[in-house]
Amino acid sequence: MVVELHHRDAGEGLPLVLLHAFPLSSAMWLAQREALTDICRVITPDQRGFGGSPLGDDEPSLDVAADDVAALLDAKGLDRAVIGGLSMGGYVAMAFLRRHADRVQALVLADTKAGADPEPARQNRERIALAVTQDPASTVLVDDVLPTLLGETTVQHRPHVVGRTKAFVQAAPAAAVAWAQRAMAARPDSLDALRSVAVPTLVIVGSEDRLAPPAEAETIAASVPGSRLEVLDRAGHLTAVEVPEEFNAVLRAFLLNLT
Repeated sequence: MVVELHHRDAGEGLPLVLLHAFPLSSAMWLAQREALTDICRVITPDQRGFGGSPLGDDEPSLDVAADDVAALLDAKGLDRAVIGGLSMGGYVAMAFLRRHADRVQALVLADTKAGADPEPARQNRERIALAVTQDPASTVLVDDVLPTLLGETTVQHRPHVVGRTKAFVQAAPAAAVAWAQRAMAARPDSLDALRSVAVPTLVIVGSEDRLAPPAEAETIAASVPGSRLEVLDRAGHLTAVEVPEEFNAVLRAFLLNLT
């Protein structure tokens, strides 16, 4: 059963739904809400269990997360929207594409992967899920996940971004972390779905992204007919947080071409 997602909704016109990364919340999109509401309606939900959204009692599944987004559009009377996601948000965007393709007006995929997890990655997700649920004092997110989220340039020269991201990670509820990790571990390959995309698509990646490196973005872009690939220099996995001005510039140009 879908849950009612806590969300922020600002601006008017073309609806843009931005889905956040793991293990963050919609607060990561602050710079995008501030910069883009003059040209579109920016809707940023907290995915289930994160931020202000309830977790619900469904089994972990990105399809469930995608249906949450569809229900949010229904509640707002929106038939279609630009669907964008970063990292885990990209996985949910691709699940939305598989289940609700007719509702995707355009697609934005940032710092994400189209393929399913190999077995070692699935095992690591389960390790983290168990760690956070079995030990309330576990620091596995700060120790193991946080270092992979930011590029070397950010670590060395953007201490405010490092501090902000650490606060996001520390605020993540254990139950939501475990649910999301298991949902991501079970996700299918999305390449076939991407090959059938017939809407404008923007692919963004940080040049220093180690979790979903530029080669992954190139694979996605090569799979989507007519897509546009943008590599943002001096940024790691959280491009929208690390280099928001550059991220917003390429997203703004993409959105303006839709209207």
